[in-house]
Amino acid sequence: MDGQTSSRGFKILSGTSNQPLVEEIARHLGTESCKVTCSRFADGEIFVRIDENIRGADVFVVQSTNPPAENVLEMLLLIDAARRASAARITAVLPYFGYARQDRKDQPRVAIGAKLMANMIEKAGADRVLGLDLHAHQLQGFFDVPVDHLYAAPVFTNYFRRKGLSNLCVVAPDVGSAKMARGFAKRLDATFAIVDKRRPKANVAEVVNVVGDVEGRDCLIPDDMIDTAGTVSEAARALKALGANDIYVCATHALFSGPAVERLRNAPIAEVVVTDSINLPSDRHFPSLRVLSVGELLAKAIRFTNADQSVSVLFE
Repeated sequence: MDGQTSSRGFKILSGTSNQPLVEEIARHLGTESCKVTCSRFADGEIFVRIDENIRGADVFVVQSTNPPAENVLEMLLLIDAARRASAARITAVLPYFGYARQDRKDQPRVAIGAKLMANMIEKAGADRVLGLDLHAHQLQGFFDVPVDHLYAAPVFTNYFRRKGLSNLCVVAPDVGSAKMARGFAKRLDATFAIVDKRRPKANVAEVVNVVGDVEGRDCLIPDDMIDTAGTVSEAARALKALGANDIYVCATHALFSGPAVERLRNAPIAEVVVTDSINLPSDRHFPSLRVLSVGELLAKAIRFTNADQSVSVLFE
């Protein structure tokens, strides 16, 4: 550790959802993750044990909560184990916060899953939360503990600057992504366009119109996540029909559910750039996919949090 770090020792605890990312974080911090036993009983029940002394330590529990649901339970059990082992402070580090899309009651008799997740994380014993590209900013208000909300945009913009794209247009795939896309356009000195999209039902996207000039331009479509890839694949086709040149897609969280890989393979997309916030199995990789690591970004956030310093410098 460098001189930015306080005298309080820290420990990195990892569930099993994304161990390669945890190893990358630990490498940037010049340490190793804490030894943890995470196993299953014969009936599938999860057993967690911390195999090192963490009394008085600043503990960071790193776990993405994408499916299966066992990932959520592992995180909660790790937080509970750390609290009962007398950790001084516990930060839940969520590279991907599952259930984030269930953030409101938009139809009768439905659960607000994101609020329930927040309640469980707090009740388990987390003192802070460190999230990456939450699906909606208001999710920070679901927690009654401090939340640091990081963005992967600097990772993406550095990558696309190095590609040296010229005459670039950043295209928001829907109205909800417009603010994010404008941020990308400003950072990359690009023009801006937006896709007017209707969604007849969940996971089904229908492109209606593109507002902005994309003809003869390379286009970048940024989003916070790619689930079934319906939105970005239809947006790419609409842009191509309007005379766009190469089309690039970037998204922080690569869920790649159901037909996503096939849709991305078949869409007129030159490159799909995602982060390792979710550990993608090898069978979900394809030739035009590029995975960038957020390990260094999260490591810096952990270092600053441990030193009680602001993480806002990481937004630049």
